[in-house]
Amino acid sequence: MFNRISTSNLRGDAFGGVTAAVIALPMALAFGVAATGDPAPGLWGAVIIGLVASLFGGTPTLISEPTGPMTVVFTSVILSFTATAPDKETAMAMAFTVVILAGLFQILFGVFRLGRYVTQMPYTVISGFMSGIGAILVILQLPAFLGQTASGGVMGTLSNLPGLIAGIQPMELALALITVAILWFTPSSLKRFCPPQLLALVLGTVLSMTLFHDAGLKTIPPFNAELPSLHVPTFSGGQLRLMFVDAAVLGMLGCIDALLTSVVADSLTRTEHNSNKELVGQGLANIASGVFGGLPGAGATMGTVVNIQAGGRSALSGIFRALILMVVVLAAAPLASTIPLAVLAGIALKVGIDIIDWDFLQRAHHLSVKAAVITYGVIALTVLVDLITAVGIGVFVANVLTIDRMSALQSRKVKTISTADDDVELTDEEQVLLDQASGKVLLFQLAGPMIFGVAKAISREHNAIGNCQAVVFDLSEVSHLGVTAAIALENAVKEAIEESRQVFLVGATGSTEKRLQKLKLLDRLPQSHITGDRLDALRLAVNGLPLNV
Repeated sequence: MFNRISTSNLRGDAFGGVTAAVIALPMALAFGVAATGDPAPGLWGAVIIGLVASLFGGTPTLISEPTGPMTVVFTSVILSFTATAPDKETAMAMAFTVVILAGLFQILFGVFRLGRYVTQMPYTVISGFMSGIGAILVILQLPAFLGQTASGGVMGTLSNLPGLIAGIQPMELALALITVAILWFTPSSLKRFCPPQLLALVLGTVLSMTLFHDAGLKTIPPFNAELPSLHVPTFSGGQLRLMFVDAAVLGMLGCIDALLTSVVADSLTRTEHNSNKELVGQGLANIASGVFGGLPGAGATMGTVVNIQAGGRSALSGIFRALILMVVVLAAAPLASTIPLAVLAGIALKVGIDIIDWDFLQRAHHLSVKAAVITYGVIALTVLVDLITAVGIGVFVANVLTIDRMSALQSRKVKTISTADDDVELTDEEQVLLDQASGKVLLFQLAGPMIFGVAKAISREHNAIGNCQAVVFDLSEVSHLGVTAAIALENAVKEAIEESRQVFLVGATGSTEKRLQKLKLLDRLPQSHITGDRLDALRLAVNGLPLNV
């Protein structure tokens, strides 16, 4: 039931937990303010998700907490409910209910063992989706980065961009730029002792209290240093469908985020995670976070890598991290109100920039024009339309292109042979038999997986059949016969019988034979015409020809 918790590496797990907690603090503050305007949901989300996922997950070294992608999706959920709910309190209650539902979806994914399928999306779609989320996170930070209040979502920010630029607050912009510069240019030697996020948070706050103390900088709203209260799930009849759709998207994104990070953890520790158990753990973590009013979260790559590098090897490191973070939140909450919003905007903006898949975007158009179109199309849809549309259209287009390519490749393995001169390996005796038939016997060969896109090739080759008197359908090299291809094969056999041609079937075994039996195709042929040997079928076909052949 519990994750792999071990006390054999107590010192390493303690160091890993402390280091991960230090990195989590500024990120949790930034994400909490970015999504809700209040740091508390981010902080408690980091504590609760980290603790529950470490206890019940399937990856010992995985650090789970609110992440950039999950925060972006949750922010859009809040904005959509705020626009329709009667008051902000109801909108937030519905948003946290979506987090709970997302956790339920994740548990279902794990229970039904869908873990290995979750990440099987085309890389072009994943890259475009993540890059789009990164772009959204950057756009949403622009108002605070420029020293102004948020103006309602991505489109609201973009449409109001001229006004935001015109009303720039120089001191807030300067502090935000300093924050980004610290994150970007902190030397590697210093990063080993102090995470740049914490360094930026501390230095930015110190600067705001000294050099910028008279600038009237906007700071984090005060919040109570107390344990979070329960949030009863709230459903709205008119928004019920939207709530379930948002929960499905949030849950799926959390699964992808967590499992991709689990793969990274496996590569660093040379272990193997349990993907289905991890999804159950992530689901329980998000349910707990939603119930207590915390942000949704998933496996965080940065925290996981830092944990492993600091010595963490079991789930105990994640538990240490959560407990340390909880103590810090309860003890240091009053100090949070001194942190400038510009500093948090700088931290979140840098996270958004890092989420964008710059490496692939620079090479996509060189690898494939189609890949580039899909990637950039998904980015545009993610930013300008919505996440569901982006993923749906991206996966659909990518799959259609893949199926078309696979169908073209497999269609080459659908061949009709009437002489020994064709590009097919035949034994000497088979060649002699085909030559003896003088074109009156046709060998119809299929090979490999016959997916639905191959049906057209089967029909095309069959329609090209000339004046033959016997057809041998060779299925001995067919590894998979799809329903559509099976129907096309059935039509070819039926038409051959209607043309009074002798029909022979070779090599139908296993799943291929079962598929043909369910179609009752085998009942249409004499038992002697169904064989496992191509030579026998050719011999019967040639011997059954009229004497004048």
